[in-house]
Amino acid sequence: MNFRNFALSAVMVVVSVVLMLGVGEVVLRVKNSTMTNYDIEMWRYARDLKFRSDNPVLGHDHLKNASARLQSVEIRTDEWGLRGPPVPPRDPDVRRILFLGSSITLGWGVKEEDTETEQLRKMFAADGQRVEVLNAGIGNYNAERYVERFLTELTGLDPSDIVVQYFLRDAEKLDDGQGNALLRNSELAVTLWIAMTRLTGKVGLRSLEEHYQSVYKQDSEGYRTMLASLRKLADYAKAHHIRLTMAMTPDIHNLKDYPFLDIHRRMEGIARDDGYTFVDLLPAFSKLSPEQVWAMPGDPHPNALGHRLMAEAIYPVLREGAKTELGSSR
Repeated sequence: MNFRNFALSAVMVVVSVVLMLGVGEVVLRVKNSTMTNYDIEMWRYARDLKFRSDNPVLGHDHLKNASARLQSVEIRTDEWGLRGPPVPPRDPDVRRILFLGSSITLGWGVKEEDTETEQLRKMFAADGQRVEVLNAGIGNYNAERYVERFLTELTGLDPSDIVVQYFLRDAEKLDDGQGNALLRNSELAVTLWIAMTRLTGKVGLRSLEEHYQSVYKQDSEGYRTMLASLRKLADYAKAHHIRLTMAMTPDIHNLKDYPFLDIHRRMEGIARDDGYTFVDLLPAFSKLSPEQVWAMPGDPHPNALGHRLMAEAIYPVLREGAKTELGSSR
């Protein structure tokens, strides 16, 4: 084979591969247009509503005044990067409750009007109370990240109350989740990457129980960072007379024989020591099967029913907290 024939063959191979990849990308985008592929929807969320933060602790942040339709639900952000409508000017006579957390707080897969923060606002309004409930949840955040974001970006909201919606993952060390340009822009590439990591055991190698036993070891870096972050927030709250609540949110894979009660009890002790009012949301879910409260098959985020149950469990605690003078318990 002379050089000309070799070069022609090489070009044909390259063109064929590019065409096959292009067809694969198109087929996947058509297939995933149903918005029922959890991994792809999370990838689109990172691409369409997040940006790389200059703050290395955060890794990423929400775009401000943006919106995207993800998993068949519209998610919009305001001028602070919070989910929901614009925040009104601060009225000192109106109680302002700020929720910090990750994708559960955000309300992944749940319409805005069905999120726990919006349902809480409606509950207060029905009781004749003027209360604002703000949603600062961001996907793929842990305690270190949401505390850092509050202290560096959100103190200007001047909340009277902060609710930390604590989830088991909040003690994990997280990477920045940015990936490379190909993974950020190709559904085919991200699908192949997910399949490869699962095949090689990088995802799902250990059970959830084993994973969280490792995360909550006393000498775990993520665990120690979580403790320091919650204490840092508590110190700020005490200095600024902000009421603190910790809402311990269960993992809803296994609600019948729940395996993480010891972590819930440990977090209750940590919360009490740091001055948080503690509410455990597990009892609100205990009589249900996971399928009843999953956002969709394959997505273990609480659905609208789950958010209603969480709001109903948190509301009495927050309503009672309003009777306490700010700073009197600290």
